[in-house]
Amino acid sequence: MKRNFKNGFLTCAASLTMLFAVVSCSKDNVTDDDSAKEATFRAIVEQFVNNTVVPTYKSLADESVSLYDALVALKATKTDANVKTAADKWIKARDYWELSEAFLFGPASDFGIDPHIDTWPLARNEFEEVLNNSGQIASLAAEDGDEWAAEFLGPGVLGFHGIEYILFREGKTRSAASIPDNELVVAVAVAGDLRNKCFQLEASWAGMDKVAAAKKEKLEALELNVTIGRLSYGENMINSGKAGSTNQYFVDACEDIVDGCITIADEVGAMKIGKPHTGDDVNYIESPYSFNSKVDFIGNIKSIENVYLGGVEGKRGASLSDYLKSVNPKTDTDIKDAIANAIAKIEAIPFPFAHNFNTDAAGDAMEACNDLATILEGAKSRLRE
Repeated sequence: MKRNFKNGFLTCAASLTMLFAVVSCSKDNVTDDDSAKEATFRAIVEQFVNNTVVPTYKSLADESVSLYDALVALKATKTDANVKTAADKWIKARDYWELSEAFLFGPASDFGIDPHIDTWPLARNEFEEVLNNSGQIASLAAEDGDEWAAEFLGPGVLGFHGIEYILFREGKTRSAASIPDNELVVAVAVAGDLRNKCFQLEASWAGMDKVAAAKKEKLEALELNVTIGRLSYGENMINSGKAGSTNQYFVDACEDIVDGCITIADEVGAMKIGKPHTGDDVNYIESPYSFNSKVDFIGNIKSIENVYLGGVEGKRGASLSDYLKSVNPKTDTDIKDAIANAIAKIEAIPFPFAHNFNTDAAGDAMEACNDLATILEGAKSRLRE
């Protein structure tokens, strides 16, 4: 038995040696291949964070300050010129928000910032209740009115659309004389809260140490969270595969990036255009008072374009487009064509969308956005090929 055991052990050992050799060889081959792909994906992720997300949110945060300052000036001096300035600042800040919607995952979602600053339709009844409540107006007019607004006002009054309602009607800026003083109190407080949330978005991706001192001071005073674990959201992505990151591999981060694009393409098609167009909810119209809807939609598709092409214009580099072009040129072409088609079809909707959501052109735009989402979904699977 001892002899048999020894022979059996040697036979087994020989078999295991051969098995480990095969596995080791296979593992080495996979590792070499994966290392090359991971290096490519790492460059894409770094470009996404540093040259798409961070500059977009920095511009949004900066423009939110300009909007707040313009509303403070309007409240102090009610003139038509000051209304126009505030309205222009609203549109500029709004542009950067829409250009960020391809990456609403992360802090925008985790901290509830998206619904907090971009819920529509406006809660008109709640808005009127606030205006008619002298105690609430006094709280909003106080030095910490921005904080009071964040804590006590609902999302249907807060954010872009509460301010939009105060500044616009039927696509035009209101006259200064037509805007009651209490509405301007609400506008300033809500704009202060909007500014704070935009600061939070920028710091959450860039890191607290990389934002301007005034932004950092405000965030620290409000004790707003800007990290995922101990990392900023940008660091979390760029450190994929390292301790502390939620991503085991850079391909995981790239899949999250594509998912963000799919989500907003689907939202524009199925909901922003689709809900009113199909009659599911004819009141579900984004930016109806400024008539900014089409600009919003196009901004969303351009946010996908910026992500896919590897940066905001002037800062483009390593991209998902480059990678997909290298493994399947047709997929890359299909995505670029679908982006261009979605923008063209949205532009073809008669202005304003609020009055033309039931047109055939709106239906065509809905389908184009849905097609873009479908093509992106197929492209995502190629990241693991």
